[in-house]
Amino acid sequence: MKKWRILHELEDRKNIFHTLLANRGITQQAIDAFLHPNLAEVTLESVGIDNKQLISLLKRLDSAKERNETIIIYGDYDVDGVTATAIVWETLHGLGYQVHPYIPNRTDEGYGLSVKGIENLLKTYPKATCIITVDNGIVAHEAVNFANEKNIDIIITDHHLPSEKVPQAYAILHTTKLCGAGVAWIVCKEILKKVQDDKPNDHLSLIALATVADLVPLTGTNRILLTYGLQELQKTKRPGLLALFQEAQIKTENIGVYEIGHVIAPRLNAMGRIASAMDSLRLLCTRNAQRAKALALKLDTTNRERQLLTQVTSDGARNSVFQMTEKKKLLFLSDESYDEGIIGLVAGKMVEAFYRPTIIVAKGLKISKGSARSVAGFNIIEFIRTAEHLLINAGGHPMAAGFTVATENLVTLQQHYEILADGQLTDGQLDRELVIDCVIPLQLVSQELFDEIHQLAPFGMGNKEPVFVSDVVVKDSILIGNGKKHLKLKVSQHKLPYAIDAIAFGMGEIGEAIKKGDMISIAYTINENKWNGKKSLQLRVKDIKVQNKS
Repeated sequence: MKKWRILHELEDRKNIFHTLLANRGITQQAIDAFLHPNLAEVTLESVGIDNKQLISLLKRLDSAKERNETIIIYGDYDVDGVTATAIVWETLHGLGYQVHPYIPNRTDEGYGLSVKGIENLLKTYPKATCIITVDNGIVAHEAVNFANEKNIDIIITDHHLPSEKVPQAYAILHTTKLCGAGVAWIVCKEILKKVQDDKPNDHLSLIALATVADLVPLTGTNRILLTYGLQELQKTKRPGLLALFQEAQIKTENIGVYEIGHVIAPRLNAMGRIASAMDSLRLLCTRNAQRAKALALKLDTTNRERQLLTQVTSDGARNSVFQMTEKKKLLFLSDESYDEGIIGLVAGKMVEAFYRPTIIVAKGLKISKGSARSVAGFNIIEFIRTAEHLLINAGGHPMAAGFTVATENLVTLQQHYEILADGQLTDGQLDRELVIDCVIPLQLVSQELFDEIHQLAPFGMGNKEPVFVSDVVVKDSILIGNGKKHLKLKVSQHKLPYAIDAIAFGMGEIGEAIKKGDMISIAYTINENKWNGKKSLQLRVKDIKVQNKS
C-alpha cells in the first residue's frame, strides 16, 4: 500500500479538466500551447542549443563533403542511441556524404565514445577523419583527447548531464531538454535547411520511440515531438518497424506510449543488452521486407532470452536483499554472475520491490560495471559522482545512471555510497507515494470525462495519466490470471443504478480479503477497454484501501 497524496476533492465534473491542468503546472496562458502542440516551435533556441556550435558543425560538414572524407556516426546501444544513429546516418547518407554508423559493443567497449571504441572503428574505417557522436560524448574527455591526437575531429551531440568541464571537441551541440534522438533530429533539420532539402518528417517516428524509451519528461518540446512522432509512427512505411509490429502482434494504428514502452522498446534494447545493437539499427534502416522480417524475428528471440536472464538474476538479487542482516537505505549488490547487459533492468526491479535507490554491479576480474536506478527526489547521478575519485567514469540522469570502477576499489566504493546514503536519504523519501489528482464521486466517470482527459495525452514521465479516488461498494470480486495474481472487480456507489468494471493487476493478495458488499476506496485511472469491436470504460486500479467489511 502506498501513501496517498490527494491534491483536490471535487463534486462537479466541469471543474475536473482545469484542475488536472493546474495539477500539471499548466497556466491559463499556456493551455492552448499544451493542448495544441506546434512543431514549428521546436527550434535550436527553444531547446538551448548554441547556434555558434551549429555553424561550426555545418562548416566541418562542408569541408568533409568537398574532400569526400569518411564520417562516422558514433551511437549508443539503447533505443535512444540507435534511433539517433539512424536519423543522422540516413540524413547525411541521403545528402551524399561518405558516412558510416558505428555502435560500440557494451561488453568490449563500454558506454559512449571511448579510446578502445575509436581504435576499433579505425580498423574498419582507417580513413575516418570526423566522428559525430549521438546520445553520448559529453563526458568523453579521454576519448576526445585521443581523437585530437589522431587528427580526428569530434562533434558531440548529446543530452546527458555534463561534468564540470566539457571535452575539447570540434563542436558540441548539447541540451538536456530532449532525448538523444531529439538532439539528432533538430541538428539534422538545420543541416537540411542549409541545403534547402525539405525532407518528410519520417524521422519523427523514431523520435517517438526514443522519447518514450528514454523516459524523458513529456512536457514542452518533448511533448510536441512525441505528439507528432506518434502520428508518424502510426502510419510508418518502414519495413523494419512494420515487421517488428507484426512479430509483436500489435496494430500499427493503435500504437501509443504503452506499446512503445512495454512492447517495442524492449525488443530494440534487447540486442544491445546481450547481442549486437547493430541489428536493431539494421532493422530500423532496412528497405528490404524479407530482411526486415528476419531481423524482427531475431530481435523477438533475443528479447525472450533477455527476459529469462533478467528474471533469474532479479530473483537471485532479491534473495540477497532478504538475507541482509541490516536494512539499508541504499541497495548495493555486486556479483561475478551478473551480466552487465541487464544490470540496469535488475536495478529497476529492485527499486520496484524494495523502493530503495539501487546499484547493481557486474563484477569483473579487473574492471566492474555498475548501473543505478533511483526513487523520486533523489538525484542518482549527482550521488554517484560524489565518488569520482574512485571511478573510471560515470554518466547518466537523475533517475538512472551508470559507472565503471576498478574492481579493487569496489568495497571502498560500496562503503562510501552506503554511508553517504544513510546520511542523505530521509525515511519520507523511501515511502512509496501515490499522487491523486482528485477525489470524485464514481458517477462522474463517463465517456465524456474520458475523452476530456485524453486531451492531455500522451502520458508518461512528467505528465502522468490522471489518477482519481472514489469510495465504492464492491458488487463482485474475482481473482484472475495465471496464479490468480490479478483482481477483477465490479464497483458501484450508493444509489448508483449500475456498476463499473475495474482491474487491479498484481493485487491478487489484497483481493483475497475483499468480498462482495465491502466498502473500499480505490485510486484509479480511467481506461477504455476494447473487445470484439466494442468499447467500454474500465478503471485501472493503482491502489486499494479497505474501509469496512460487509
